[in-house]
Amino acid sequence: MAENSTHLIASLVVGLGPKNDSPDFLPAVDQAAARICIGRLLADGAYDAEAHHRHCREELGIAKTIIPVNPRGHPDTVPKTPYRRAMKLHFPWRQYAQRWQIESAISRLKRRVGSALSARTDITRQHDCQIHILTHNLMIL
Repeated sequence: MAENSTHLIASLVVGLGPKNDSPDFLPAVDQAAARICIGRLLADGAYDAEAHHRHCREELGIAKTIIPVNPRGHPDTVPKTPYRRAMKLHFPWRQYAQRWQIESAISRLKRRVGSALSARTDITRQHDCQIHILTHNLMIL
């Protein structure tokens, strides 16, 4: 997770590749919320789940979660759960247009610090990622 205006990276969840990122969403949000005050959270449609909206809003106190509804094979159906229903009926496209900022932050990280890891074990790969993020954030500051 990255902060929109500065592109500082606020959380990191390291996993082994290719897999569904959705289970990593809540740990990443929890990490970020412990470090910064989040007023509005923008996320990709892959993270569309009522539990994600509920956790962010009710447990972490994030005022607005903007995650497009993933139709899951039923594009015309309006979800019955409150947060997903609100996203389907009144999606704030103008605010969501800022989601490109995270893509820009990730691109900047890879250009400036590198995208390859030289570590061989899982724990050293995690440390390598943490060093990359720390270096990226220090370069911004």
